[in-house]
Amino acid sequence: MPETDKTSKTMTTITEQEALEFHARGKPGKLEVNATKPMATQRDLSLAYSPGVAVPVKAIADDPSRAFDYTARGNLVGVISNGTAILGLGNLGALASKPVMEGKAVLFKRFADVDSIDLEVGTEDIDEFINCVRHLGPSFGGINLEDIKAPDCFIIEQRLREVMDIPVFHDDQHGTAIIAVAGLINALHLTGRDLKTTKLVCNGAGAAAIACIELIKSMGFKPDNITLCDTKGVIHHGREEGMNQWKSAHAVKTEDRTLAEAVAGADVFFGLSVKGALTEDMVRSMADNPIIFAMANPDPEITPEEVARIRDDAIMATGRSDYPNQVNNVLGFPYIFRGALDVRASTINDPMKIAAAEALAYLAREDVPDEVAAAYRGNRPRFGPEYIIPVPFDPRLLSDIPRAVARAAMDSGVAQRPILDLEAYGRELSARRDPIASTLQRIYERVRRQQGRVVFAEGEEEQVMRAAVSYVNQNLGTAILLGRSEQMEEVAKQAGIDLNKPGLELVNARVSHRVEAYTEYLYARLQRKGYLYRDCQRLINTDRNHFASCMVALGDADAVVTGTTRNYSTALDDVRRCIDVKPGHRVIGVSLALCRGRTVLVADTAVIDMPDSEELADIAEEAAGVARRLGYEPRVAMLAYSTFGHPPGERAERVREAVSILDRRRVDFEYDGEMAADVALNLDVMRQYPFCRLSGPANVLVMPAFHSASISTKMLQELGGSTVIGPLLVGLDKSVQIVSMGARDSDIVNMAAIAAFNVGS
Repeated sequence: MPETDKTSKTMTTITEQEALEFHARGKPGKLEVNATKPMATQRDLSLAYSPGVAVPVKAIADDPSRAFDYTARGNLVGVISNGTAILGLGNLGALASKPVMEGKAVLFKRFADVDSIDLEVGTEDIDEFINCVRHLGPSFGGINLEDIKAPDCFIIEQRLREVMDIPVFHDDQHGTAIIAVAGLINALHLTGRDLKTTKLVCNGAGAAAIACIELIKSMGFKPDNITLCDTKGVIHHGREEGMNQWKSAHAVKTEDRTLAEAVAGADVFFGLSVKGALTEDMVRSMADNPIIFAMANPDPEITPEEVARIRDDAIMATGRSDYPNQVNNVLGFPYIFRGALDVRASTINDPMKIAAAEALAYLAREDVPDEVAAAYRGNRPRFGPEYIIPVPFDPRLLSDIPRAVARAAMDSGVAQRPILDLEAYGRELSARRDPIASTLQRIYERVRRQQGRVVFAEGEEEQVMRAAVSYVNQNLGTAILLGRSEQMEEVAKQAGIDLNKPGLELVNARVSHRVEAYTEYLYARLQRKGYLYRDCQRLINTDRNHFASCMVALGDADAVVTGTTRNYSTALDDVRRCIDVKPGHRVIGVSLALCRGRTVLVADTAVIDMPDSEELADIAEEAAGVARRLGYEPRVAMLAYSTFGHPPGERAERVREAVSILDRRRVDFEYDGEMAADVALNLDVMRQYPFCRLSGPANVLVMPAFHSASISTKMLQELGGSTVIGPLLVGLDKSVQIVSMGARDSDIVNMAAIAAFNVGS
């Protein structure tokens, strides 16, 4: 494989002291409880508790399903363990398992917005454990069992599934199985194997191994082609030593008695055992293009380096993050529960597990977004022998896996609340994790309906190509990559990007039949501004911003996105040579700041340095128009360092005068000022000024100067944990958006959609 295909080693060396300090700093542990309703006033408390709480209590008593409407049950999972098999550390007890269970709860929230509570049950008695958990059913929408030794975990899970009407899922079994099977699907695909004729050997007969074998058989593997081994050797018909009912269920008729004998000629090795269990001689004896999943943790049965010394045709996966193809349970359990909870599934069955595995396998074959490359130090994994399993930071996991699980739950009859529109459900899932997705959802919907043509002006850049491909894949319209054909094709080849897609066009400015028309158009605009004809011709031939802007100006495309390779002001100057200001408007930059579920528009963040009063009034009108086009009813705050005259100062005079100008214009939106940011955004502070015209916290902030706007949005992003989109370019007669230099592909796609939406007019 080329060096660029390899994911980097990302495991960081962690000292014991660092780990202890991490868990002890601030509030000890990793979890806290936050109220989802206001608790600021006596009335709030009366509604939350007595007497108001009696109303939902009675409603639930009359109809138990209403608990999903009035409580957190529908998004709450119990993470439960007795600590008898902690992370490969063994039986250290229930209390010692609590850091792990807290961590599991954190992962549920981080990756799938599932709330969870960890419960450590201090007993090793199977019946006591089952009786404890079964009676907790009314509290939760699902139960995630964790770190329970085999064979106890088999009995516990089975009996709890029988007596509870919510999903019960032992992740050590099924999570590992689902991820491993996803990787196996792709490995079989790459090696051209048929699952019905593939020979697989699994070493280790614990919870995860048994679950892997059962899931593989459910998918169509022939039982006679699967050999299970444990520390005593092959599990075969007639064996008595070290057997139990779960091992016996997978015994085969064979003359093989050792792992070495079983592995000879095998296509696939699954290791869920111990370090060193698979030797180099065993690997040599396997079939051509062997598939080796050495999943023992922390040390695999054999390392990729050891395999590479003796074979160059193997596909490998391990349980470690410092090797390619990590079998990581975080790819499964958060999203499986997300889908199960959202359809109120009564159980998690085999069709749901298979659907999750197949969705994961399919996702690994898709082009990887910038978020993934950034998480792995810039290396971009690409489908192939060293990338058969998606990586945990792929943002598409949240939209793709739960949707597949929900569909399977509905098809298999275990969903109690079917989802009618799974495509809309996928978009809602994206919004749960990414605030940008929530804000842009209506934009994407309209863009899909319009199917316009967007020019990606810097088409020779890899991230721009990826953005254009993603734009087309999301069915947002036609993407036009502008650049030299040979250069684009070479970059695409090196990066593994497929440019041969319907809806993706490549345009070479040098050989375009429209060069003359664009030159004539630009010369007509610039001839009295010091430009000769040959100057305009050179701009069209050599500068993609000018060519792209002329495409839009003359109707050959609907919108332009640019800015990846040059700063904002330079790109704006290029565009404005070709495109006029919309009559009656002013060009400004508006940024969207998203923080804690709240969206605020900030203007002007890009164009006018020190606006006078008239310009501030214009900015307010432009920004209010953007807010309306994005679906918000504008409440505009004209910001200053002072609030309604205090403290006094001449710099606030411009802001006060701007408010007077808006008064004279009789604009049709709420506005007021001058006011400080806390007055504008905090309703309790605003109430100290009862004469304030705003009916609620402002959602449009007009800054007194460009520098204050730019500084504040960047501080929000870096210190306040906000997501900032923009600046969005507003006020031009044609739709153009300029991204920041070095923007990621996902940022470019968002701005391309905004350009196609034409948020500026």
